Amino acid sequence: MNIEARLTELGITLPQAAAPVASYQPIVIAGETAYISGQLPFVDGKLVTGKLGAAVTLEQGQQAARACGLMIIAQLKAAGLLERVAQVVKLGGFVASTPDFSDQPKVVNGTSDLMFEVFGDAGLHARSAVGVPVLPLDAAVEVDAIVAIRPA
Repeated sequence: MNIEARLTELGITLPQAAAPVASYQPIVIAGETAYISGQLPFVDGKLVTGKLGAAVTLEQGQQAARACGLMIIAQLKAAGLLERVAQVVKLGGFVASTPDFSDQPKVVNGTSDLMFEVFGDAGLHARSAVGVPVLPLDAAVEVDAIVAIRPA
């Protein structure tokens, strides 16, 4: 499957891959595995902030998680790995939420559904979705990824 063509078919325009906000690499390759650092949700160039269960609705959280997924794909593209994705192995979803909010899995579905939409069966993955009290820059969601890549 040609991923660039698939993105075009889906009407998806990737954002510019975000530069790190601290001392880390956005993506590290070890053997045939790409480790993508936690990506924050930028929608129309603006960071989605706040907490689920307070100012951020479930739907807004899902859109934020989708934006994180778009940024993961953008990082793969920037590293020249987009067409080498063999399998999205695992996603780690972090949701800034109030203590009584328990729909973190539904929020992170925003990323999971995107991965399947773009990569098909290669987008099916293992996952964690956890609630946290605060994320960097007051982001509502952060998602990292482990991706198997085909040899060059």
